[in-house]
Parts: sequence; structure tokens; C-alpha cells
Amino acid sequence: MANHIVCFHFFHPLFLFFALIASLTVQAFTGTYGINYGRIANNIPSPDEVVTLLRAAKIKNVRIYDADHSVLKAFSGTGLEIVVGLPNGQLQDMSVNADHAFNWVKDNVQSFLPGTRIVGIAVGNEVLGGDDLSLWGALLGAVKNIYNATKKLHLDDLIEISTANSFAVFANSYPPSSCKFKDNVSQYMKPLLEFFSQIGSPFCLNAYPFLAYISDPDHIDINYALFKPTKGIYDPEFRLRYDNMLDAQIDAAYAALEDAGFDKMEVIVTETGWASDGDQNEVGANVSNARTYNYNLRKRLAKKKGTPHRPKNVVKAYIFAIFNENSKPGPTSERNFGLFKADGTISYNIGFHGLNAGDSSLLSLKNIKNQGLSQSYAMVFSISALMLLIF
Repeated sequence: MANHIVCFHFFHPLFLFFALIASLTVQAFTGTYGINYGRIANNIPSPDEVVTLLRAAKIKNVRIYDADHSVLKAFSGTGLEIVVGLPNGQLQDMSVNADHAFNWVKDNVQSFLPGTRIVGIAVGNEVLGGDDLSLWGALLGAVKNIYNATKKLHLDDLIEISTANSFAVFANSYPPSSCKFKDNVSQYMKPLLEFFSQIGSPFCLNAYPFLAYISDPDHIDINYALFKPTKGIYDPEFRLRYDNMLDAQIDAAYAALEDAGFDKMEVIVTETGWASDGDQNEVGANVSNARTYNYNLRKRLAKKKGTPHRPKNVVKAYIFAIFNENSKPGPTSERNFGLFKADGTISYNIGFHGLNAGDSSLLSLKNIKNQGLSQSYAMVFSISALMLLIF
């Protein structure tokens, strides 16, 4: 009995402390709007400055494509919620080495909690349907080992495990009701979805009306892609009309999930955006269209409503991306998806507070940095005060 009492008094304050943190990180996505923080560039602001930009824009949900420690340290005490990524290059190792997965989670996730609010781990990016077939078979093993690591570290109730999928996993997506997974993808996708359904993970989709439009500009109404007034399309099987392409893409994913037997799984858009510049053959990649898409997308997400096929499932999306990334390979569009330019000024105005297209980046950052830091420290001090009261 005495031992039990001692244990209770020792763990009771810690229990209250972590219960407080857990209450702040119950969901992997707060609200409906998030952003991807890509860093394939040599001229973008520091992680500390990025924190200031995000807080000024009131963007709380952030995804990165690795677990860079400088980023995780900068996000500590800010209240921003971050999903870290396990890069594709590490999937094969993690799939066969549970110890390596455990150490990865311990070093890159647990060691930064609770100061940095890590709410999810994205295991790989656009693996299934991708060019590297050797990774297809490694994905599920890596997902399971990463999840088991969070379970051993008692983080499984705080950290959501997922992987993002491109439209390459689908055999057909038009009309939305006809969408199914490709036959060669299904044998890998179904076991993955079965595991995700067991642990409560969503289906993560990278959805780009931009890519669909530039692939067939002669037959796709650009107004439909940009959320502008249009007659849209009618899906005879669903008996539903779509007035914008993103909703149709999301419902296509729901149709594929239903066909595979996972009708209760939520779809979250992990990437979407529009390029502000592109090559000559990338029709529609310009500042005007990028502004229109992202402005209208922001308005659409703010309504907190679902899609025609799933009206009760509120659409949640991470925008791609914070910055133009000058070191990304591929067509010109790949380097021009940023809401912000490399110097911290906005690429175009979609209504974010604290930054204007004509502002000096450094002045804008300095003007709002003190406010951001004071809020960060206030949060730290509040938790510290609670700890003092508990102890």
C-alpha cells in the first residue's frame, strides 16, 4: 500500500502536466487550414522568421517533409502544430529495423515534446503509384514500425500516423463516383488502409486542380478549377453537381475508399496549390490564377463545410506551400507555389494579416516578431507556473 501511495504522489503532477499537453494536441488538424513548409531552397528565411510569418498569418497547422531539428526547436513554445515527415529514402530501413524506427521516433519526436507540438508523422510521400516500386512493399512495414515505436513511447494517443497519396494511385477519377484504386496499387493500398482504419488514421491526398487543368486545358473549364462561377459537372451515379474541381477530387478519393471497403475513413488534403509561374506549356501558371485559387480556397475552407458526397465531413487542407523553392528540380512551376517569396514578402495578396506585397520583408518580420515571441513566452510561463503550483 505504501509503495502505491508513493507512486501516486510521484506521478500525479506529471500526469496533470501531460494531461494538459494532451488536451492541447488531441487532434492532428485544428480547424480547416494548414500549410506545407518546404525548404528546398538556399534563400528562404530562417525557421525563427518562418514562425513569425505563420503566427502573423494565423496559420496553426504545418507540415514539413523531414524532422529537421532547427525547425523543431524554432517551433517550440509557439503553439503551432506540426506534422513531421519520414523521407522516402528511409522507408526501406525503417520497414525492416524496428529498433531504427524506435530510435527515429525517440530522437525526432519524443525529445521535442511537449515544447514542440508535434501532432503527426507522415511516413513517406506519394510512395504508392510512384516510380520507385521497391518502396511500395516497404511502406506498410515502415508505417507499422513507426506506429509501434510511438506506442512503446506512449505517444500513440498524441501522434497520428499517415502517408500522403497522389492521384497516381487512382485508375480513374472522372466522374468522382467512378474512382477506384489501380489494380497494381490495390494489393499494397488495401493492407495499408486496413491498418490505418485500425489506428484511426485518415486517407491523405495531394490534390491539385492545377495539375489536372494544365494536363488538358482545352477540355477543362479554368473557372471550375479556380472556384469561380461555372456550370460545373454532373455525376450521374452520385446524382450530384460539382461547382469546383477540388470537391470533385476529394469525393473521387471517397469513392475509391468506398469501393475498397473503407467508407468510414476521412480524407484530408495534405497538399493543394497553384503555381504563380511556369514553363510555356504550363498553361494557367501565373500570378492571377494562383491568387484566385488560393484566395477562393481560403474562403471555401473558412466555411467549414463538406463536399457534395460527404457534406458532414468538413474539408481540411494543407496549402502548398509557404515559399517559392528555388532549388527544386523539374518544370518552372515546381519553384513557384509559394504564398510568400523567398525574402518574406507575399507573392500575392490573399488577405493574410501583417504582410503586404509592397512591404520590406525584414521590416515586416521585425514589426511582428516581438508580438509572436511575447505570446510564445506567455505560453511557456503559464505552463511553468502551473508546474510550480502542482509541485
